[in-house]
Amino acid sequence: MRKKAVIAVEAVTYPKIECPSKTSEFFGENTFSLKLMEQMLPSKTFKAFKNWMSTGHMITEEQADEIAAAMKSWAISKGASHYTHWFQPLTGLTAEKHDAFIDPVAPGVVMEKFSGSKLIQGEPDASSFPSGGIRSTFEARGYTAWDPSSPAFLIETELGKTLCIPTIFVSYHGEALDKKLPLLRSDEAIDKAARRLFAIFGKNAKKVYSTCGAEQEYFLIDEKFYKMRQDIMLTGRSLIGAPSPKGQQLEDQYFGSIKDRVLNYMVDVGNQAAKLGIPVKTRHNEVAPAQYEFAPVFEESNLAADHNILLMDIMKKTASKHGLVCLLHEKPFAGVNGSGKHLNWSMSDDSGSNLLEPGKTPHENLFFLAVLVAVLRAVYRHADLLRASVAKAGNEHRLGANEAPPAIVSVFLGDTLSEILDHIETGKKKTFSTTDILDLGLTRLPKFSKDATDRNRTSPFAFTGNKFEFRAVGSSQNVSTPIMVVNTIVAESMDYVAEQIEKAKASADFDTAVMKVVADLIKETKNIRFEGDNYSQAWRDEAAKRGLPSEASAVKALAAWKTPKAVELFTKYKVLSEEELHSRYHIWVENYNTLLAIEANTLYELVDADVLPAGYKYEKLLAKNLYLLCELQKSAGLKLNDEAMENHKEHLSDIVTKIWYVRKHLMAMKALLKSSAHVEGAEKSMIYFNELKPLMAHIRKHSDELEQVVSDQEWVLPKYREMLFVC
Repeated sequence: MRKKAVIAVEAVTYPKIECPSKTSEFFGENTFSLKLMEQMLPSKTFKAFKNWMSTGHMITEEQADEIAAAMKSWAISKGASHYTHWFQPLTGLTAEKHDAFIDPVAPGVVMEKFSGSKLIQGEPDASSFPSGGIRSTFEARGYTAWDPSSPAFLIETELGKTLCIPTIFVSYHGEALDKKLPLLRSDEAIDKAARRLFAIFGKNAKKVYSTCGAEQEYFLIDEKFYKMRQDIMLTGRSLIGAPSPKGQQLEDQYFGSIKDRVLNYMVDVGNQAAKLGIPVKTRHNEVAPAQYEFAPVFEESNLAADHNILLMDIMKKTASKHGLVCLLHEKPFAGVNGSGKHLNWSMSDDSGSNLLEPGKTPHENLFFLAVLVAVLRAVYRHADLLRASVAKAGNEHRLGANEAPPAIVSVFLGDTLSEILDHIETGKKKTFSTTDILDLGLTRLPKFSKDATDRNRTSPFAFTGNKFEFRAVGSSQNVSTPIMVVNTIVAESMDYVAEQIEKAKASADFDTAVMKVVADLIKETKNIRFEGDNYSQAWRDEAAKRGLPSEASAVKALAAWKTPKAVELFTKYKVLSEEELHSRYHIWVENYNTLLAIEANTLYELVDADVLPAGYKYEKLLAKNLYLLCELQKSAGLKLNDEAMENHKEHLSDIVTKIWYVRKHLMAMKALLKSSAHVEGAEKSMIYFNELKPLMAHIRKHSDELEQVVSDQEWVLPKYREMLFVC
């Protein structure tokens, strides 16, 4: 079966994708954009809608009806028959219930209708979505409410289209049961805090919002291999699998030539994304074999979060069309790099100015320095929350390995900014170069200016020119939660900076007051800054001396959500209530436990049904051969080398031992699952972390050793060398 699958993959044909000449000609054609609204709505209604977006002054019921009618007309003209309130429950995925536009108007007669009330509010059954104890199962009522800041869009299939309306999702009593609402609340916190700081500096802005660009890493393998690996099918990752002799050692995959089949897939995804207004800018090979990346242009964070989870959905669905499977798990294959999602974060105002743009003379840019130290303070004070925002079972395999940032949160600024901050701290004056020219020494090649910062790929929170890059986010994560945390902690620190400047300027001129606050915060936050190798043991030791939090366990990291400090922060800025915080903690702990239980049960079944039978066959073959040799030696006087015979016996003994170790740990794992069945919450999580995961690692170790010696003909599971290199 395995060999046939390899041959079938090599002979595969894939769909040819038509490439339109200009992306700009069809970009956003499946979105109900502002441009389209301006064309289809009465001028007064369109102005009222824009005013709603900028000031929060809501449109009237009649205007909502006009928008709904235009939206329905557009969707039906494009082939849509149904609409759905598209929301993001606390599963981290998306949810949708499709309703037809038709309504009965007479016996046997229907008409397409869609009112403003249906646009603005929906009522899905909330009982089957995670709530973390906010409501009981019998309390089924929940509400979806239109988020007009994210445009409605059409999802296409071969047989039709559906109008998707981005919405928030709340309980009957108004508690947030989704990812989007807290993100929107956190952006309001950023807006208020940033405009307060603007005002102190004599600047004016109608609106400030966070921006985001999420780099999406992923693996592609052939669908035939996927269907033969129940571990990957059920858990998203390979629970066993010996490393391929060739992995990523040659460093020849990163930015390498893209295979035709993969590029065809990338083009298809890119075209579909463009139709939905998702600005995918970059596509390339990543470090590991069969690993790739899409990266978008910056957008307002709420829209970027919607676009990222929509892009992930497109990637998975499109892969099937190409006979491929898109794996978004953080660690689908051991021994090669896992997948992350670098979250590029910044802030902009309504004029498009980037608040983290240093300019040519960052040492003289007081506003930039004030914002910069606010971010440093935010990370320093709330590193535990940043770690908690990326704490999940899949990410446990990644964080701390030499492929991803460690679980210790630190900030990298680069030589130029670090030097500037050091001089401000000590009060020394220095002249800084405004541009640094890189001359490559060849007349045929151009000279170009260097960036103010190098890139430190090992840092979890790095400044990269005019933004911060949060690199600890897992590839399968919904980015809303990490963005929400960054927004909230930065809003709190910008308020703090504003308060300190207001106090300081009472006894000093403005520039002196600002520099004093900046210098004080540089000193206060110095421990969070690190410019070196975050992978090194030396940094782990140094971080411990600095008192920086370091938590390898996802569940221990999640405890940051329920600390008094977190409750005070999120309730102060009205991002999450204490009940909403505690509910999220319980949901994510339960999710961790459920995922590990699924992995353990899948591993048991996989090893018992596929690995051990292959081991027994090989064991029987060796035993039979040894028996025949011994018989020939006795009956026919065959002269055999004693050392060779001992080696044969040792080999058989080694296989018997490996099989026993696998069985021994399988039985122990089954017993542990049974004994912990009635344990709940974080107590179960720690049993799983401290006992179950090591047992699974032992089973994997000995199973992988069997894979490397068992006859290739007897091994039925696709191997790493096939899944990662045959495509």
